[in-house]
Amino acid sequence: MLKSYSHFKWEAGTDEAGRGCLAGPVTAAAVILPSEFENTIINDSKQLTEIKRNLLRPIIETQAVCFGVAHIFPSEIDKINILNASILGMHRALDQLQTDIEHIIVDGNRFKNYHKIPHQCIIKGDSKYLSIAAASILAKTYRDAYMEQIHEEYPMYNWKKNKGYPTKEHRAAIEKYGATKYHRKTFRLLPEQLKLGL
Repeated sequence: MLKSYSHFKWEAGTDEAGRGCLAGPVTAAAVILPSEFENTIINDSKQLTEIKRNLLRPIIETQAVCFGVAHIFPSEIDKINILNASILGMHRALDQLQTDIEHIIVDGNRFKNYHKIPHQCIIKGDSKYLSIAAASILAKTYRDAYMEQIHEEYPMYNWKKNKGYPTKEHRAAIEKYGATKYHRKTFRLLPEQLKLGL
């Protein structure tokens, strides 16, 4: 795992979670880690167990130079589309950093200029750079916590388990109970053959 992409001291890593979900926000995080930061467990959040992610979150939060997390909710996702919502989330997370950002590294291949600060998109960046991996862990843990919270309101969708992803169980619940205010109306909530007659 590499510490930084550029020679700049204040390089922020950013990533998002929940892009492919049918319900709930897309959540982005941005992190600046100190140059002396060391951790052998941190990795792309998808490669870690929930227990490990939850153990790493307070370590990242207390040892980072600064971090930010932002939710973009379904109403906004439906207005601007999921790609724009993901990038907006990253921008809002970067807005929260209390340090002058000198360079930004982004997981994936799409980003929009942020205050003319140089940036680099990195495919699979969350498995290559510590700050992006740390951002992926914060985005995932904050989003999961939010989905567990709204699960209490609509337990029939079992968001506590599926976190809003398009599982068979989640789609069966949408077919039975319909969509909620937390569902993304512009997403294909049900396969075409189930939409007939709805």
